[in-house]
Amino acid sequence: MSVTTNDPTEAPGNPLRGLDLQRLRERTSEKWRAYPADVLPLWVAEMDVLLAEPIAKAVGDAVAAGDTGYPSGTAYAEAVAAFAAERWNWTFEASHATLLPDVSLGFVELLKLVTRRDDAVIVNSPVYPPFYHFCTINGRKVIEAPLGEDGRIDFAALAAAFELALGRGGRAAYLLCNPHNPTGTVHTATELARVARLAADYGVRVVSDEAHAPLVGHGTTFTPYLSVPGGENGLAVLSAAKAWNLAGMHAALGVAGPEAAEDLSRVPGEMSHRASHLGAISHTAAFRDGGPWLDALLTGLAEQRALLADLLAEHLPAVGYTPQPGTYLAWLDCRALGLGDDPAEHFLERGRVALNSGIPFGTGGKGHVRLNYATTPEILTEAVERMGASIR
Repeated sequence: MSVTTNDPTEAPGNPLRGLDLQRLRERTSEKWRAYPADVLPLWVAEMDVLLAEPIAKAVGDAVAAGDTGYPSGTAYAEAVAAFAAERWNWTFEASHATLLPDVSLGFVELLKLVTRRDDAVIVNSPVYPPFYHFCTINGRKVIEAPLGEDGRIDFAALAAAFELALGRGGRAAYLLCNPHNPTGTVHTATELARVARLAADYGVRVVSDEAHAPLVGHGTTFTPYLSVPGGENGLAVLSAAKAWNLAGMHAALGVAGPEAAEDLSRVPGEMSHRASHLGAISHTAAFRDGGPWLDALLTGLAEQRALLADLLAEHLPAVGYTPQPGTYLAWLDCRALGLGDDPAEHFLERGRVALNSGIPFGTGGKGHVRLNYATTPEILTEAVERMGASIR
């Protein structure tokens, strides 16, 4: 089945059904080259899809025209603002946004605006491992506020972390993952407003990583942190990299709430030049013209979540999994299998399935794995069958 169309009135097919294993193994990206050819890779956040037609055309046209210099202009910000207004009922001024190299370097730059070296950054563990790595190499100290047993923000733990951070002296920031990676939890507007109130009470600045924002499934509302009451002095970073599979096309957008615009103006100008021009072109096309493709993807991801739940119930019933509407990542509790702290090692060695170890995600990660289900139903089925067979 083709995943692109030359007719803009024709709805795209499910992007997750457009490629087979043979074609995927021809790829040279990290997902498909990090492990031997007998391993099924369901780890790093790359999707097994072809590019949406509007993105492929925009990049192809730029290459054909030799338009491969440095990025310029506000087209990316304008495209994100229009997408956010339509999808999330949130508006912001393009003048309150700046181009950044990518999401991880982006949140590092935003944290620099509101903290100094040796200040604390609070994170909700288990969480995306670069939250630890990029903060600590930048001289910040990471303090964990573990998620609750339900996988949602534990506000008592968050308040305790704020107190601990500020007790060290200096300033503190809260690096929010919205939606949450690896659990797929989508924070509600009520929860985010409570975050804003708590941050205001303690004088903590919030930086929100919203890389997975477009991937919130149909029927669930994504709430941008900057849109909630009290979020006016927050900062956020957004990108098309995850939702449209553009990880190799580096570009992100930093956005400031109205009260943080002056902070954002202090981002060094060279940051925008470190983004890829083709990246900015591709991300702009995604937000501007990639909506129909995204909607088809979201339908496909919902089918994959249901399939994964059924497969686990059949082949690995002791594994804990609560399907969540955010991201294309599943957080699997494998502690009941008795595979030790790092079950990913077992599934790789015995099942030839590559998953992310839960350990680098911080407190709460031992005994867990992260599985990327943005692949074909056939690959997902074979992977879980292999995992089940590996423990028999």
